[in-house]
Amino acid sequence: MPRILIVDDEPEIVTLLRFILEKEGHTITEAGNGVIALEQLGVDPPANDKERPDLIVLDIMMPVMDGYALNNRLQKEEKTMTIPILVLTAKGQKMRDLFEMAPNVAAYVQKPFDPKMLRELIASILAGDPQT
Repeated sequence: MPRILIVDDEPEIVTLLRFILEKEGHTITEAGNGVIALEQLGVDPPANDKERPDLIVLDIMMPVMDGYALNNRLQKEEKTMTIPILVLTAKGQKMRDLFEMAPNVAAYVQKPFDPKMLRELIASILAGDPQT
């Protein structure tokens, strides 16, 4: 079963994503900001016993460490630089432009999103067919 890490500070969004994705058989973990995500990924502090997710669903606007800063850090770490990222944001094209050169970003989804479209997009990314 694919493992997905949801990094978002909005509990309602996390609950909705968890419901949608667990229904599809995915194993879900969550982090409320980039600092927590780095810890769960075994990046900071360094830890080799952490399971690597198959996909990260990443919000942009979060406290402590936002999604942009987190993704920059993930790209610098050998163990995380190839994990595909699905950017989930309410900021639309403005934020998409910030991630344009990020090789690990597989797709962008604007909030609010269509759950069926999101399920299909995630299935496509996990199958190796990025939608950027």
